[in-house]
Amino acid sequence: MPKRGKKEEVCDAEPQEDGNEPDVKKGKKGAGKSAKEAEPVVLYEDGPDNLTSSDGKKYTLKISSWNVDGIRAWFKKQGLSWVREEDPHIMCLQETKCAEKALPPEIKDMPEYPHKYWACSDEKEGYSGVAMLCKDKPLNVTYGIGIEEHDKEGRVITAEYESFYVVAAYVPNSSRGLVRLDYRQRWDVDFRSYLKGLDTKKPLILCGDLNVAHQEIDLKNPKTNKKTPGFTPQERQGFGELLAEGFLDSFRELYPDKPNAYTFWTYMMNARGKNVGWRLDYFVLSKSLRPSLCDSKIRSKVIGSDHCPITLYIAI
Repeated sequence: MPKRGKKEEVCDAEPQEDGNEPDVKKGKKGAGKSAKEAEPVVLYEDGPDNLTSSDGKKYTLKISSWNVDGIRAWFKKQGLSWVREEDPHIMCLQETKCAEKALPPEIKDMPEYPHKYWACSDEKEGYSGVAMLCKDKPLNVTYGIGIEEHDKEGRVITAEYESFYVVAAYVPNSSRGLVRLDYRQRWDVDFRSYLKGLDTKKPLILCGDLNVAHQEIDLKNPKTNKKTPGFTPQERQGFGELLAEGFLDSFRELYPDKPNAYTFWTYMMNARGKNVGWRLDYFVLSKSLRPSLCDSKIRSKVIGSDHCPITLYIAI
């Protein structure tokens, strides 16, 4: 874990996929600011939804995505109530940590979304997992990216529609001590190749917890987290290479300089209350969809997980 600087900060490292929180190193006694001198809390304000594209077309597709940090716990925290209120056409969930047979029946039988798709880890119970809930039936649905090393962890669902793909993904964490960084780099290369292949057929919308804060603006404490999973040079470069292949980060496309916009906060040290967070959740689009983009929202006030949901409006 990164060492503390002279100024006292909240440790905002990403928790590990086994559910354990990272170790926190204490600063030296007396080194921190007094309560009166503490940096003021600046929360993110999610402005009014823009429902039209730059050329005036009204959105025709609304997609939401949420890392629920355990779908059964999220359900008990009234997660479905938010889904019903938000009412997206497609709802993507990550880190469900649940086999399909163990899902709460209220989710499996949810009538608003008659077409539901689930992927979970083949080897570890209560690990990883993604889901996609759809109002309209896709033409085709596939699981994984065609490489066993990656697909056994239940991280990707792809839905094909007439004029686009939707890819729901939960990208692997590099884990404590960066013990999975090499694997993460292999994933980035293979996943990028998979997305490029889809994009040659029709444009795509990638959504989910991509486990990377791309730029320094995308986390509260970039200086102290450069060796932390999700903000290593290798992971940031991998995301940059994806964008260079013809994709765009929809939020930064619309709000390039918007600060304090985070989607994840560790449960430790009141990080969410202080808005000491990371932007790890994205809608990444094929560049050809840029004229159709209406808005990319961060619902930072919505609770129920250590992540908040995000929503995309697009005229497609």
